[in-house]
Amino acid sequence: MLPIRDDQPRYSTPFVTWFLIGLNVVIFFFEWSLDPQSLNSLIHQFGVVPYHLAVFLGGSHRYPLAAIVVPLFTSLFLHGSWMHVIGNMWFLFIFGDNVEDYLGHFKYLVFYLLTGVIAMGTHVAMNLHSTAPAVGASGAIAGVLGAYFVLYPRARVLTWFFIFVLWVPAWIILGYWFVLNFLSGTATALAVQRGNMGGVAFWAHVGGFVSGALLVKVFGERQLRHPYAMSN
Repeated sequence: MLPIRDDQPRYSTPFVTWFLIGLNVVIFFFEWSLDPQSLNSLIHQFGVVPYHLAVFLGGSHRYPLAAIVVPLFTSLFLHGSWMHVIGNMWFLFIFGDNVEDYLGHFKYLVFYLLTGVIAMGTHVAMNLHSTAPAVGASGAIAGVLGAYFVLYPRARVLTWFFIFVLWVPAWIILGYWFVLNFLSGTATALAVQRGNMGGVAFWAHVGGFVSGALLVKVFGERQLRHPYAMSN
């Protein structure tokens, strides 16, 4: 299931969404230019490693607080593969412009970073003893999806289903996405209890989506609106 575009009009130019997409792509090109050893060091230094918090809470000074807090932000701009960054940026491109239009540029940027941090925090809480670094913008983008779900549930999304292309209400697409991630997160938690580790931070997606849905109305709608609309 792949969304192609939505029909929700916007009333402003999504400068922040475009900036975030460009920044993520540029940083990924930088990652791609590194040798494997340097890339591994980068990911472990600036990705979120839940075990570091467990060690810190245990009273050890092996990992200072800055080494735990800073990656909550820097991890949002790192990706593990071409498909990872392309998939994330595609969802941000389709759904981010309308959320930015509702919040306004500055509040949208704060909202994006905050929900991303909450998403990573959720991942850490659910995988406290994991030593695998978590990276990717998907937690923050999940926050954007949660906001879109609340703001524009009746917007239609042109979606590719295998051989079919259909217009589907946003609440169905995004609701399905959330339920799938919640169930996958539960399955991953059970796998971890059995000694296995999953490769996708599903709980970060869940935490981001829920926080985005709850916070978007708290942030509130921007005051100024242009008298014309633009669509994707």
